[in-house]
Amino acid sequence: MHTGGLHGLPDPDPRLFPLINEFARDTPWLHPVVIGYAEYAIVVFAALLLAGWWIARRSGDLNLLAAAVWAPLGALAAVAINQPIVAAFQGPRPYAVLPDIVVLAQRSSDPSFPSDYAVLAGAVASGLWLVSGRLGAVAAVAAAVMAFAGVYIGALYTHDALAGLAVGNAVSVIGFWATRPVLVRLLRRAEDARLVRPPLTVGDTAKWSSR
Repeated sequence: MHTGGLHGLPDPDPRLFPLINEFARDTPWLHPVVIGYAEYAIVVFAALLLAGWWIARRSGDLNLLAAAVWAPLGALAAVAINQPIVAAFQGPRPYAVLPDIVVLAQRSSDPSFPSDYAVLAGAVASGLWLVSGRLGAVAAVAAAVMAFAGVYIGALYTHDALAGLAVGNAVSVIGFWATRPVLVRLLRRAEDARLVRPPLTVGDTAKWSSR
C-alpha cells in the first residue's frame, strides 16, 4: 500500500501507517473503544490537570504550583503556536490520499501535520511531568494512546501524531522555564496579599494561621 505524506509526498515511514490500519481492519471489536477515546480523551487530560493542581497545592512548593498553573496554559500556547505550522505544511489526511484504507474518523478537510490533538496531549503530559514524575508518566501514556488512536481511526499519519507530540513537548518545557520566574513571583504576591483563601498551597496553612 502506498501512503502519501506532506503535500502528497511519500510517507517518511511507509510501513507503519499501513500496519496500524491493517490492525484496525482486523480488530472491529476494538473500534468503539478507540473511537470513544479519540473523541473524549480531552476529559482524561482535564482530570489529570486537576490532579496536578491538587498535588502541587498540597506540596506547599510554589515552583510546583507554577508548573501546575503553566500546564494548561502551555497546552493552549502549544496549540496556538501549531496553527501557523499546520498552515505552512498543509499536510493532507490519510483518507484524502488513500482510497482503500479503513476510516473510522469523521472526515475533515483540515490539514493534519502536526496534529493539534497530539500537540495538546504532548504539552499536557510534559507540563504535568514538571509537577509530578508519576502523574507525568500517566499523562505520557494517555498522550501516546491518544496519538495512536488518531492513526488507528485513519485521521492521522504516524508522522502527524509524532510531530504533534514533539511540538507540544517542546513548547510546554521551553515555555515553562521561560515563564517560571514570573509565575512564581505572581503566586508569591497572591499569597502575601491574601488574595486567595484558603492559601494557594496547603503546606502554608500553618504560616497563614500564625499571622
